[in-house]
Formats: sequence, C-alpha cells, structure tokens
Amino acid sequence: MSIGIVIVAAGRGERAGSPEEGPKQYRPIGGRPVIAHTLEKFVTWPGTAKVVAVIHRDDEALLQSALGHVAGLTDVEIAFGGVTRQQSVLAGLRQLENSGVTHVLIHDAVRPFFDHALLDRVAEALATGAPAVLPAMPVTDTLKRANGNALVTETVPRAGLYAAQTPQSFRFADILAAHEKAKAEGKADFTDDAAIAEWIGLPVTLVAGTTDNVKLTVKRDIAMADEKLSAGLLPDVRTGNGYDVHQLEPGDGVTLCGVFIPHDQKLKGHSDADVALHALTDALLATCGAGDIGDHFPPSDMQWKGAPSRIFIEHAAKIVRENGGTIMNADVSLIAEAPKVGPHREAMRAKLSEFLGISLERCSVKATTNEKIGFVGRREGIAAIATATVVYRGGKA
Repeated sequence: MSIGIVIVAAGRGERAGSPEEGPKQYRPIGGRPVIAHTLEKFVTWPGTAKVVAVIHRDDEALLQSALGHVAGLTDVEIAFGGVTRQQSVLAGLRQLENSGVTHVLIHDAVRPFFDHALLDRVAEALATGAPAVLPAMPVTDTLKRANGNALVTETVPRAGLYAAQTPQSFRFADILAAHEKAKAEGKADFTDDAAIAEWIGLPVTLVAGTTDNVKLTVKRDIAMADEKLSAGLLPDVRTGNGYDVHQLEPGDGVTLCGVFIPHDQKLKGHSDADVALHALTDALLATCGAGDIGDHFPPSDMQWKGAPSRIFIEHAAKIVRENGGTIMNADVSLIAEAPKVGPHREAMRAKLSEFLGISLERCSVKATTNEKIGFVGRREGIAAIATATVVYRGGKA
C-alpha cells in the first residue's frame, strides 16, 4: 500500500467564537497551533507516503507559520478548499490523483489527539482488503429523540450505535470516484466521507477509535486542549536587560520615559534621545532574541531624526506579542545628577503603562545620582538601565 493523507483545514470555525483569534485550526494549544499537532502525528507515522493540507485561500501564511512548529516535517502539499467540507475533501483527493497512492486517510485538522496506534489499526484493516475503514466509539450516553417543542418523544436504543471519528480511510480510486459522482449529481448533504462510501455501496468496516480523538469545536474545547497539553510544563519566563546613555548639551529640557522635563540642558541624539525608552526597547527585544534598537531603527535612517521614542518602544512590544509573549513588568533606573526625576515619576510610569499596554503597578521608574563621579557626575550625560520580564506561551517540558 501507498497511503496518502488529506488534512481538512479550510473551515472558518465560527462556533469557536473570537474571530479575531483566527480559525480554530491555527489557534495555539500547548504553545503550538492545533494543526501543527495534527500534522506532526502524520508526518512521523511510517505509513505516510504523502500529505495534503486543504486550507482556505486566506490562510496560506497561517499554515506556513504552523509548519514551522512541526517536528519531522519533510513535505506538505497545499490544496485550496471550498465552502463545504465535502468540496474541500474533493480538492484534497484531486491533489493526490497522480501521486501514485493506493489508499487515503481523510482527517479533520482539529482532531489533534489521535495516536499512531489508531493509524496502525486503520492501515491493518485496509491491508486486509477493506475498501473503507471508519474509526468509531460505541455510544454510551442514553439517546433521546425530541420534537420541535423540546419534548422527548422516545428513547433511542443505543445498541449498535457508534460515534464516527477520523481519519476515515478508503481505497483511493473508490473514494475519489464517489466524491466525483456526488458532485456531478449535485448531492452535497453528506456529513462525512463514510456516508459517501455508503451511498455508492462500499462496505464500511469499523475499527476501534479512541476516547481522546475528540474534535475541537467550541472555544472551551480549545481552552481545555491547551490546559491538557500545558500540564507539567515549566512557565517560559524571560528577562531582558537594556542599557543606554546620551550626551547632554545646552538646551531647554529632556524627555525621559516619554515625559518632557524643563531643564537647562537637552539630550543629544538622532531621535528625541529618550535614554530611558531606548534602554527599555533593548530589554524587550532581548526577551525574544530580536536584536536591538539599532537593528530596527538605524540612526543612519533620516526618517527617525527627531522621532518620538514611543514609536520604538511600541514596536518592541508588538514584536514581543507577535512571538507569543506577555509583558509582565518593566523597570527603568535613571542615573543623572539633574534634573530631578521624583516629581515626574508617576507621569513616567503612566506613560510606560500606556506605551506597553500593561497596568500601572507593573511599571517602575527609579532614579539615582552618580555622586558627582564620572561623566554623569559632571553632568555630561544621562544613563539608563532597564529590565523587562516577559512570559511566553508554551513553556518547557
């Protein structure tokens, strides 16, 4: 046998809510997108010959990002799905048509909790000649049928009833022909691929599913999956440090932590020379290995001449969040003989809270002199030391 895999991942996941978080197959559980967990199970299974991910046309960048989280990845082909699951499966089957596979496993991307033992059971049934194989679990709940008024009309005997799972597996030529026939005849009401096989008369063989092989449907399902995969992980807490210094020259005031303070000197720099925000920008970037402020805002670039440093700190915070980080604390220490920082400390903290999008109690500003020693003591410059604490999703085993 040569087994192809079709991963169905073109849905929008409306029932999962929070559309701003994206389709549910790309939401993180245990620090990785749902689809990455699913794909990894297949690409590391010895029976896999080829994998096709059927996605929405708008999601190609999301898939490429998810593939970066898949261990053992060799190659995944992409097909673009349709409005219905049935259309998406057909697109995936057509992608495999000339690949030489003899059998196919069709699986929902949002079922990440299956294992290789399940795949082995399916493959064994296919190898013995079964044209269609369905993993399923016996129904254990008592079933009721109700009318339109939500009144029970009967209790349904559960003997012989099973809950279908995926991957649903078939001889490739048979299931492709079945899907093509359904399309040609305008039949679009099948709820799974086994139903299409039944419709054309293919016998469907049951194999034991697994209780863990659940479909993540609503937002709570995703939250519970994340809790399950995150159990036992150490929190990924990272601390970054930053240091900066700017020269003082005659002027009318300095800007520190986004607050202008009238003074008989000003800080010399290409931007507004906010030494505090520059140090804190470096501290934030350090927590995810994103270089330093000069990499993102080179002083040779004239567009940053005189620019407010809030641009730099907000950019660094955005990079942290895009990498899965949550800023927990920001601490700035200013070293200066003058001006006095104390009267402006609360305004500075409020600015940090605004720029970083965190609560005021997570923002600290301190100041000290250099006891008239060195360049700071001679009022030739102001230095800043900053520390940022960030927690990243996923943790470490």
